[in-house]
Amino acid sequence: MRIRSDSFEHRGPIPAEFALGARDGFGGNRNPHLAWDAVPAGTRSFALLCIDTDAPTDPATVGRDDLEIPVAQPRTDFVHWVVADIAGEVREIAAGSCSDGVTRRGKRNPPGPAGSRQGLNDYTGWFAGDPDMGGDYCGYDGPYPPANDLRPHRYFFRLFALDVERLALPARFAAGDVFAAMHGHVLGETALFGTYSLHPRLAA
Repeated sequence: MRIRSDSFEHRGPIPAEFALGARDGFGGNRNPHLAWDAVPAGTRSFALLCIDTDAPTDPATVGRDDLEIPVAQPRTDFVHWVVADIAGEVREIAAGSCSDGVTRRGKRNPPGPAGSRQGLNDYTGWFAGDPDMGGDYCGYDGPYPPANDLRPHRYFFRLFALDVERLALPARFAAGDVFAAMHGHVLGETALFGTYSLHPRLAA
């Protein structure tokens, strides 16, 4: 199975059009185009996740003007998109078809491929308690790495081909629920990643 995007090159920079954060405020927050082929026989559905693998582990360092987050700081995952039950016949998601612009407090019912379900991304936890931004963030919300981070962040779009039409998920689900539910049902996986940074000395 192979996946590609017309929105950015594999290992290349992601344009601000597809990011939640830009250097002058919010980005376009459109979901990027994705397309895939060479699907395993017996595929009945797909699951899609977008994960930043370079999120800082110390939130006290984020967004500060008096320090830069070193490249060597330990990192963790930050989930930007969770989609389950994409029909087995689907081979493409158009740019901007699932997210187009910033929705404060999160999208309630984000659009997506027919019959699919979209879970909570990690902005739900990040903005919790913020009176202007707090809420349930469902669907795609793009990159917004700290502007004081010296490490360019990598955003992995991981697509899983599954042998079931529908995963056993709760009504309110996140990436961990999808990983647990698709255990034993994965026929194949493919991925690509793009990079993004808001640090003034690093190219986006």
